[in-house]
Amino acid sequence: MNNSTKITFLGTGTSSGVPMIGCSCAVCTSTNPKDNRLRSSILVNTEDFTFVIDTTPDFRYQMLRSKTNTLNAVVITHAHKDHIAGLDDIRAYNYLMKAPMNVYASAMTNEALKKDFYYAFAEIKYPGVPEIILHEIDETPFTIGNTLIQPILVWHHKMPVFGFRFNDFTYITDANRIDEDQKEKIKGSKVLVLNALRREPHISHFTLQQAIDLAEELKVPEVYFTHISHQLGLHDEVEEELPSHIHLAYDGLEVEV
Repeated sequence: MNNSTKITFLGTGTSSGVPMIGCSCAVCTSTNPKDNRLRSSILVNTEDFTFVIDTTPDFRYQMLRSKTNTLNAVVITHAHKDHIAGLDDIRAYNYLMKAPMNVYASAMTNEALKKDFYYAFAEIKYPGVPEIILHEIDETPFTIGNTLIQPILVWHHKMPVFGFRFNDFTYITDANRIDEDQKEKIKGSKVLVLNALRREPHISHFTLQQAIDLAEELKVPEVYFTHISHQLGLHDEVEEELPSHIHLAYDGLEVEV
């Protein structure tokens, strides 16, 4: 890959996914595969390591669909269920790789993981539970393999969430505000991924227009929107409205940086 890093969008949907259970709107009944969105996560393949950002409720299927047989680490943005619920399924990688899984998350998220997956951290463990090594991260850069990762603190209403920058690629999901000092960490990126939930205002997510405005402010040459709800509209119709350098991400999309 000529020292490049490949990012695969495992899921690009919001917490309910698309289609949403019980909904018969035009998006949820669309026959366009790009309108089918699992919960938001990305797979990162470097020359030496493979890791995911977030383990969604769809994690098992996402790993099967992407044919990912090797996984070295998990990075977590925050502790909401649509970003952590699939962590139990790292058990398969424990078995395949004969090693515990390294998980990188904030102190607050690590505490939530210990509660939600208490059995994995029990003093006396039931056979076959996930084997996890928790690493506490803050705004200090850290490495996975040879990849230096810069955490970016963003706000999901009043909840702190981490975005991440590596290899001129920045990934931010579940945000509705980014402080100026954190914007400086994004500037200079070649590719930016940003959440764009819907058109109408939301208490904890960027709207489509807010995401467009922020992307233009940051002057990143290639931008993809993710964490998309069925309320945003049909993929192809929204895509036509966007500036030429901004696109809606979709499940299975691959980007190299």
